Amino acid sequence: MSDCIFCRIVRGEIPSRKVYEDEHILAFHDINPLAPVHILVIPKAHVESMAQLEPEHEAAMGRLMVAAGRIAREHGCADGFRTIVNTGRVGLQEVYHLHLHILGGPDPLPPMLKR
Repeated sequence: MSDCIFCRIVRGEIPSRKVYEDEHILAFHDINPLAPVHILVIPKAHVESMAQLEPEHEAAMGRLMVAAGRIAREHGCADGFRTIVNTGRVGLQEVYHLHLHILGGPDPLPPMLKR
C-alpha cells in the first residue's frame, strides 16, 4: 500500500517520534494524543485490520503484544495502561493499517469510551 500513511512512516517518508523498532514492528508517539502516553504499535508489513490477520502474521503479532507491554512500562505506565485496536468502520478504525494504541497516564480512557 504505497499511499498508506503508516507504510510511509515505516519507509521513512514521513517522520515520526519512534520509541521502538525491530524487523517486524514499529512503535511511535501518536500525533494527536488522547492521553498523556499515547503510542501506536504497528506491524511493518501492511495488514489492513485485525479482521485480515492470517496465520502467517502470528509471530509478528505476538512480538507486537510483547513490545506493547515493554513500551508501556518504559513510558511510566507500569501501574496500568489501556490497549485498543480499532477494527473496521464500525470499530472506529481511522487508518487502515493495523495498529495498537497504548494509552496511559492519569486518565488513559478517551472521552468517547467513557461510560
